Amino acid sequence: MTDLYAVFGNPIAHSKSPVIHAEFARQTGQDMRYTARLAPLDDFTGALRDFRTEGGCGANVTVPFKEQAHALAARHSPRAKAAGAVNTLIFESGGWTGDNTDGVGLVRDVEANLRFALNGKRVLLLGAGGAARGVILPLLGEQPECLVIANRTADKAAQLVDYFRTVPDVDERTHLAGGGFDTLAGQHFDFVLNATSASLAGDLPPLPDDLFAPGALAYDMMYGRETPFMAFARERGAQVADGLGMLVEQAAEAFHLWRGVRPSTAPVIALLRQA
Repeated sequence: MTDLYAVFGNPIAHSKSPVIHAEFARQTGQDMRYTARLAPLDDFTGALRDFRTEGGCGANVTVPFKEQAHALAARHSPRAKAAGAVNTLIFESGGWTGDNTDGVGLVRDVEANLRFALNGKRVLLLGAGGAARGVILPLLGEQPECLVIANRTADKAAQLVDYFRTVPDVDERTHLAGGGFDTLAGQHFDFVLNATSASLAGDLPPLPDDLFAPGALAYDMMYGRETPFMAFARERGAQVADGLGMLVEQAAEAFHLWRGVRPSTAPVIALLRQA
């Protein structure tokens, strides 16, 4: 019997996940079907329950349901616990197991696809919301020299720093700091990750002109267009990347969790770029 998978969100029509997973299944010869499902804003639980009744084996979860998925999961991976959100569900005996593949997807795109090593680098994370929190543990796992979190509301950045200082297995050699955008003056970073919602609105966080160290990589989680952050970084000599590779890599990690095989991501990224 063909195994069933789906991505849940609201809205969901824009999702590229069905195309991505169809390509992964074709590559690896997996007998599976993957669809996009619009879950009611007030009944994600019911939508997931119905999916399981139909035989659903696993699911991806996107906005605005990642925190609800975390609450519904019977078990959590360490990275899902740290993120406080789940984007991947695996049905196992006793209920759903929750994982979060966003951070590992980001790291794989940066290091394997873009060939930019994070070890020993000065890393700046812009934003302190769910998108930012979901990638912190995998970033710390690469042992950068420092990880600085900057946010419009300084207290939120400081709270994230305090929390991750208590997470087990975080290497204490990485300097963690957090504050407002005004604290960035005079600092220079090798890797700057934009996880704010500013790009959605076509805005740019208030950043100093000399933020980027020589050879720096500026990465925006948004994809599909040149954002103001990417233009700002490019004009100041930084390498620039969008989040399309992260999208495909986090999907590949979910696929591996479900099927036990790891698909090739490069041809899928190229396919989406062409489209």
